Amino acid sequence: MTSPIDLRSDTVTRPSQAMREAMASAPVGDDVYGDDPTVNSLEERVAEMFGKEAGVFTPTGSLANQLAIRMLVAPGEELIAETNSHIVRAELGAAAVFSGITTRTWPAKNGLLIASDALDIARPNSGPYLVSTTAIAVENTHNFGGGTVQPLDEIKALRKGADELGLALHLDGARIWNAHVASGVALNEYGKYFETISVCLSKGLGAPIGSVMLSTKDRVSKARIWRKRYGAGMRQVGLLAGAAHYALDNNILRLTEDHRRAKEIAIAIASVDASLIDPNTVETNIVGLDLSALPMTAAELAARTKDAGLWISALGPKYARLVTHLDFDDAQCAQAIEILKRALVAQ
Repeated sequence: MTSPIDLRSDTVTRPSQAMREAMASAPVGDDVYGDDPTVNSLEERVAEMFGKEAGVFTPTGSLANQLAIRMLVAPGEELIAETNSHIVRAELGAAAVFSGITTRTWPAKNGLLIASDALDIARPNSGPYLVSTTAIAVENTHNFGGGTVQPLDEIKALRKGADELGLALHLDGARIWNAHVASGVALNEYGKYFETISVCLSKGLGAPIGSVMLSTKDRVSKARIWRKRYGAGMRQVGLLAGAAHYALDNNILRLTEDHRRAKEIAIAIASVDASLIDPNTVETNIVGLDLSALPMTAAELAARTKDAGLWISALGPKYARLVTHLDFDDAQCAQAIEILKRALVAQ
């Protein structure tokens, strides 16, 4: 039986044989005691890449985000973020449940950052009767926006405005590698505008597990305590850090291939029905389809493509998402395009 083409997410990749060998040969120790040399070197490496003092390895990007915002926002204070950001929509209310953090949002087309949108709703130092804004979160690339790369000029403007208001900034950089490759902006250039950063190694870079939360040594030391408190103290996790090192060594520049294939899919779908997607908005590896003008739901489209051997995600009644990744090649891209065309035409 032919394996399905899986474009539900870039998290579905599997370790290559070379990555598995890197995992098998990684020196290990007990990370709770700080004795795992491969984890230690990974944390130091990623921190240096972004110009930060320190990092802490986590099993998930959601945990890296939650540790970061806990370091910036006290219980009862406010984090603001874009309406469809991952930290608000896809982390199951963790900010409120774990940290007593309230959130408020601003809407943005395709998740595109406009600094004034965020700054206009910020309300720091609101006194004893109103919630005070303490931090702003930015997602780059923006997942539910269709892989949008945030403009550096807007990040700079947000930093300037945040400084004037006394606010901290957090970067949800789950796919910052894609933003870096697509824009040419250096990782340490992105890094200097944010107090805390989370980066994911198990999406486009293909490691099986792992993210890193970055900040100052003081914040990271405190975050380690909360990581253990949340049940994420890990032991000989250098096996996973070895995969992450391999991913950083080999899989960053190849993200251009994922971006190219996503653009090819978007162009092909737009040729069937231009209302579904504007290919000009596809900058990285995510293709988001708006089915609002079609008589089918996203779930119906996903069912049709699955029957034909292509797995995609239905993330709303009329929104379907496809994500290209390192286990998806040119031959599969051509096949996926044909499956999508047939599924969309047979209405």
